[in-house]
Amino acid sequence: MIVAVADNTAALTLIRGVDLVATPWKNGGGVTREVAAFPEREQGAAPGDFVWRVSVADVAQAGPFSRFDGVDRTLVLLSGAGMLLDEMDGATVVKSHALTQTLDIARFNGETRIDARLVDGATRDFNLMVRRELACGELEVWRAGTQPDAPRTVSGDVVLLFCASGPVTLTPGAAQALQLDTGDTLRIDGPNALRCALEGEGALLAISICYTRR
Repeated sequence: MIVAVADNTAALTLIRGVDLVATPWKNGGGVTREVAAFPEREQGAAPGDFVWRVSVADVAQAGPFSRFDGVDRTLVLLSGAGMLLDEMDGATVVKSHALTQTLDIARFNGETRIDARLVDGATRDFNLMVRRELACGELEVWRAGTQPDAPRTVSGDVVLLFCASGPVTLTPGAAQALQLDTGDTLRIDGPNALRCALEGEGALLAISICYTRR
């Protein structure tokens, strides 16, 4: 269920994690649940035709990542023992990204050849993909309870606040407080220095996306 939330300064949409649809990978290595993307599929966009895309993936087995030329990628470990992402040049490992603790982050180019190795069984991760010629995206972790008296401020063309662990109580601007459970996302279109207060013991992933002006 997608719920519109009233605020005078921005358009807010609440996306419930329980309503996300799981799509199996072609290679059988896992499933993906798309949280949001632009343009949206119903607007005629093909699966790889996006400016930005946010999703949650369950990775069941080791293997290579799909290639996305011109795309900047950010992965965050949500649950499981984790995985190691090897940047490959032929048979040589050039660099490894270790995601072994919850909320560990890896950033890499979509055209880089990546081989994933699971540490100990299946994992779940959060994926942000942004086509770098058309937009830029930033991701940071907000931990509830660390700054109870210091509201965070968000700006951008689109902001997504994904609940990595919950429940947390989020108050965006002048809107009423919302409870986000694990997997829920608050999408904010057009925020301009919108102050968000966060309470609870969980954590949010705060994603800010800005379109390239031409």
